[in-house]
Amino acid sequence: MKLLKKIILDTLNGLSIGIVVSLVPGALVNQLIKALVPHWPGLGFILVLTTFASSLLPAISAVCVGMTAKLSPIQTSSLALAATAAAGNFTMQNGKIHVMGSGDVINTAITIMIAYGLVLFFGQKLKAYTILLVPLLVLVIAGGIGILTLKPVGQFTALIGIGVEHLMSLQPIIMGIIMGIIFGFLIVSPISSVGIATAIGLSGIASGSANLGITAVGFALAVFGWKANSLGTSLAHFLGSPKMQMANLMTKPKLLIPVLLNAGILGGIGAIFKISGTPMSAGFGFSGLIGPITAMAGRSSNFANIMLIIILFFILPIALALITNYIFNNKMHFFSAKDFELDYK
Repeated sequence: MKLLKKIILDTLNGLSIGIVVSLVPGALVNQLIKALVPHWPGLGFILVLTTFASSLLPAISAVCVGMTAKLSPIQTSSLALAATAAAGNFTMQNGKIHVMGSGDVINTAITIMIAYGLVLFFGQKLKAYTILLVPLLVLVIAGGIGILTLKPVGQFTALIGIGVEHLMSLQPIIMGIIMGIIFGFLIVSPISSVGIATAIGLSGIASGSANLGITAVGFALAVFGWKANSLGTSLAHFLGSPKMQMANLMTKPKLLIPVLLNAGILGGIGAIFKISGTPMSAGFGFSGLIGPITAMAGRSSNFANIMLIIILFFILPIALALITNYIFNNKMHFFSAKDFELDYK
């Protein structure tokens, strides 16, 4: 049971890093480059490079899992082979390999877990034949199983995405609150918020609410612990990732109450103003300005929309954090800044 838990956690953690490495370059510059290409066509090569990067998500994620698990180069490369084979974005047509998209993230994760289990099972059993047989066996067994599961897993994740969109259309504000809370929790848990959002194809208002929930969590944690942490550490909660507080929040679950309260409020407000996003932007929050940039991309660049984005992604999260800090810390003594202390000495 302990081994299974390790495989799952290593896979989730490695996958989240792989998703960030593969998709963030495009998230940061694609919208800007697309706007500039008509005037400077030479910049188009950047779009080509970011597309290549996103298509390599399965292999990069597998490598990150292997490094997280401290596997050998042979074992790590075997994971990458199986993940690439089962992701679904590499296809063979008329004897030529075609690449489209980043592949099915959930099926990639399942395949990596199977491959991870296989490399641990084989271990040193094959001795001198390890370099010859492990890549082949892992590719054929794990990759083969992944190819078989690709279609049903894809249909299942598509149904989840359709279900979320349907519920958002029926009860946008309530669902906005729920999405804010769910992704606010995911960003401080061992589970990858980016991985989940990408896997189920979370888009539109649901994505915007999820992103705002994470944004609220980042600013709340920065404010709640600013007296106990350095300025750089405090800023890293929203400029980097709130996941840095995972240990504190998982060991003291009651601290999640004020944090997720902010996430739900901001997620609901985002739904009211129809803030939207993409499957890739949903899990990042304020980090890299991916959330606000993506939200702005779907709107005209007038003063009112710019101010709305600034208020929702910067002013309101800070205001909510200050209010909840005053209520839960100063008045109720529900927590103290010390509860959110991070020591990197």
